[in-house]
Amino acid sequence: MTPRKSSTPGKRDKKRQKALRRGKKTQKIIAHDAPHAPELVIITGMSGSGKASVLKAFEDLGYYCVDNLPVELIPRFAEMALQSAEIRRTALVVDVREGSKLDQLPGILKAVRHTIPTKVAFLEASDAALLRRFSETRRPHPLGTDAPVNASIRAERRHLAQIRALADMVIDTSKFNVHELRSLITERFREQASEKSILVSCVSFGFRHGVPEEADLVFDVRFLPNPHFVPEFRPLTGKDPRVARYIRSFPQTKEFIQRISDLLVYLLPHYIHEGKSYLTISFGCTGGQHRSVMIAEEVGKRLHQAGYRVKIAHRDMPK
Repeated sequence: MTPRKSSTPGKRDKKRQKALRRGKKTQKIIAHDAPHAPELVIITGMSGSGKASVLKAFEDLGYYCVDNLPVELIPRFAEMALQSAEIRRTALVVDVREGSKLDQLPGILKAVRHTIPTKVAFLEASDAALLRRFSETRRPHPLGTDAPVNASIRAERRHLAQIRALADMVIDTSKFNVHELRSLITERFREQASEKSILVSCVSFGFRHGVPEEADLVFDVRFLPNPHFVPEFRPLTGKDPRVARYIRSFPQTKEFIQRISDLLVYLLPHYIHEGKSYLTISFGCTGGQHRSVMIAEEVGKRLHQAGYRVKIAHRDMPK
């Protein structure tokens, strides 16, 4: 059993932000995950049909994901989801790697559905597509190497016929690539995942220390007047109300904040539609102490007001 996701939101956030450079000083979250009703999605289907890619898509949608969970543990897993305040939406893969124990799944599924809302997603593909994928990956079929792959595919289809009949959705992945399959899952489960489920990181930095490698979007704010040249502001940061008020006093600052915020509010739904689960927006000034800090704070607040989960980090701001 291979857990694909930590059950602790803080660990998820740490994983997503681990690429932040060593110079990062402070960060804060100004919006948290909204609570969700308990939900279990069981992913099953033909070997080579894309179950691993689908599980990864669910993980990026915020589900707690487990691959190859023994079927006898499914009731306990569902109970955990019901009792935990942190683990609510869950997804797991069950397939022929279970061997003869897979025959227990229909009965277990019937019992679990009485305790937690459960959906079964069955993935399949044409014999030709599956043969091509096994040939490209050069991996053996889970049923073993004693028989040709095409014979194993036919045997697996027969073995899974009863489970396929119980599925809430059957997805034929024959003509899908990984990105198209991910997009389909995102679209199908968009309501459960929330329209604004993306995590936005607003990061300030100094160009003299280099551009953050993890940045998706970079905005240069060095065109704004620099508080560094005002002696009383030099030892302070952009989080100080006096410094922020000074930077905000210039008309170009107000216009920049408004235009960038409007642009991001326009762009974020399109990123979500493409399946992106987090976005890092970096604002850079010379040293990462004044202007970029103030702008990251202000834009982060506006995105939070627009309903998005926002994390603010100041990579190069001195303590």
